[in-house]
Amino acid sequence: MTAHRATVLFAHGSRDPLWSRPIEAVAARMRSRDAAAQVRCAYLELTTPDLPTVVAEVVAKGATDIVVVPMFLGVGRHARQDLPALVDTLAAQYPDRRIELRPAVGEDPRVIDLLAGVALD
Repeated sequence: MTAHRATVLFAHGSRDPLWSRPIEAVAARMRSRDAAAQVRCAYLELTTPDLPTVVAEVVAKGATDIVVVPMFLGVGRHARQDLPALVDTLAAQYPDRRIELRPAVGEDPRVIDLLAGVALD
């Protein structure tokens, strides 16, 4: 099977329907930078779709490599415990797929530098 990658931007979620706009904007920017990129957004709670739904959809579309990118600035309980447990469950459910959980974006020095620049402007 030829590797086919899907990226899932994972965020907390909110009751406010406008809350997801920045995450969706990142997904749109990724698609504009790479028209072939398969990018989806998934949410922990209060916003749909959730991670199991998105993983099932990308698997159905042929994804063999699924990269989950936590769109968290801080690494709290959700990023440390809930999300890894959820990814472990999904990996067991799809043993023929590779599901990679990346560190939260807030831990990336490039993001820290960008935020510092925005705050200084």
